[in-house]
Amino acid sequence: MPLVLFFSLNSNSGNGDGRGWFGFAATVAIIAAVTSIGVGIFTHEKKNELRNNTESTSFGKVLGVLVKNDQLMAIALTYVLYTTGIQIMNSFQLYYFTYIMGKAPTYTIYALINGLIGVITVSLFPGLAKKFSRRRVFFYSILVMLIGLVLFALAGHSLPMVILGGAIFMLPQPLIFLVVLMIITDSVEYGQLKLGHRDEGLTLSVRPLLDKFGGAVAGGVVGMTATAAGMISGATADQITAHGTSIFKLIMFAVPAILILLGTFVFSRKVKLDEKMHAQIVDELEKTWHQHLEGDDSALSETAAAETTATLSFAAPVDGKLLPLSSVSAPAFANGSMGEGIAIKPTDGQIFAPVAGTIVADFPSTRHALGIRTDNGIPFLIHVGVDTVEMQGTGFVSYVENGQHVEAGDKLMEFWSPAIKEAGHDDTVMIAFTKSDDTPNYELKFVKNEGLVDHGDEIIQIENK
Repeated sequence: MPLVLFFSLNSNSGNGDGRGWFGFAATVAIIAAVTSIGVGIFTHEKKNELRNNTESTSFGKVLGVLVKNDQLMAIALTYVLYTTGIQIMNSFQLYYFTYIMGKAPTYTIYALINGLIGVITVSLFPGLAKKFSRRRVFFYSILVMLIGLVLFALAGHSLPMVILGGAIFMLPQPLIFLVVLMIITDSVEYGQLKLGHRDEGLTLSVRPLLDKFGGAVAGGVVGMTATAAGMISGATADQITAHGTSIFKLIMFAVPAILILLGTFVFSRKVKLDEKMHAQIVDELEKTWHQHLEGDDSALSETAAAETTATLSFAAPVDGKLLPLSSVSAPAFANGSMGEGIAIKPTDGQIFAPVAGTIVADFPSTRHALGIRTDNGIPFLIHVGVDTVEMQGTGFVSYVENGQHVEAGDKLMEFWSPAIKEAGHDDTVMIAFTKSDDTPNYELKFVKNEGLVDHGDEIIQIENK
C-alpha cells in the first residue's frame, strides 16, 4: 500500500488510484525480471551426464505417480484442500482492510507482523517435531489456525483484534507446510518399496503443482466474490452495502474453514505415513537395496568382465577403531543377513570413498547410508549408526547423489556423532558387501580387522574369482 499511494495522484481514502496500482504492478514486474535474469546469469551448475535431463515430466506422469502411491495421493488431497482454503483467506485480507475497515494503509503493518511471525514459527519447528509427532504438530496447528480464523471473523472494525486473529491464523501455517513437505518427501521411499522404483522428481513436483492449483482457485474465488460484493475499482468502504459485506465475510471465513476441515479429515483417515512407518520402510529398503540397482547393465558387464582377474584394494572409509561386524548392535548386520563386512567405531565424522565406484543408493531423505557399486560390479553399503534412520537426516550431510561416479578418497558425507548419541543411537559405521545372482563372484580378504585406522588405509582386498 505505501507503493500504491506513492504512485497515486489521488489517495482515494487510502485505497490509491489506477496510476498507483499500475506503479505497484510495474515495480513488482521489474524486481521479478531483474532477479530472475540475475539467477540465470550468475548461477553456474556443473555440466555432467547426471544433470542432463533427458526425460520430460508431464502432467500425466505426475497423475500416474499419484494414483499408484496411495500415501502420496492422501497427503496431496489433504494439501490441495488446505492450501486452497488458506490462499482464499490470505488473498481476501487486503480487501478486508480496504473495504470492510476502510484502513488500507494499515495492511502494511499487519503484513509485516505476519511475516515476522512466519520466520519465528519456522525456527520453532525442529523443537516441536522432536517433542511431538508430525501428526500432533499438524492437528495442533490446525486447531490454532481455526481459532485465529474465528477471532478474525468476529473482529469487525477493531484493528487490534484483526491483527491478533490474523497473527494466530498465520502462526501455524509454516508448521503445516513443513509437515506436509516431509510426508511428501517420505512418500518417495514408500513408493520405492511398493512399486520397486523411485519417482523422486515426479513426487516432489506434486507440492508446487498443488500450490499453483490452490492459488488459481483462490484467485477466481476472490475475483468473483469481490465483484459480487461491490468491491471494484473506485469503490470505498462507505459504499459497500450490508448485503455485500455479508457475501464477502461468508466466502472469506466460511469457505476456508470448510476446506481446512475437509483436508484435516482426509489427513486423519488416510495419511498413515508417520516417522515410525517411514523408518520401517527405509529399514526394509536397506535390506533389499541391492535388488533394485539402476544403471547400464551392459556397460557394467563389460567393465566387470575386463577386471575379473583384478584384486581390488578397499580402504577404510572413516577414521576409527576396527570391529568385527558380528559385534554391532544392529541385528541385520551382526547376523550376516546384510552380507559380509566390517565395522568401525569412528573418531571422526567424515566418510570417504574406500574405492572407485558409482553411487547406486543414496537415501536422500535420511542421508545415513550410501550404496556403492565398484567399477568391477561389486555392491557394498556404508551405513552410519544404528537406527539413525529415525533421525530423519538431522546431523548428516551428503556430498553425492545417486548415479554419481566417485574416485577412491572422495568425500562422500559427514555426520555429527554428538547428535547421534544425543538421539540415543550408536554411531558405529558398518560396511557390508552384498552377493546376488547378478554380481561377480568374489572373495574378501581382510588385511586388517582390528586396531585403529585412518581413512585411506587398506583394510580389505577384494579378489575376483
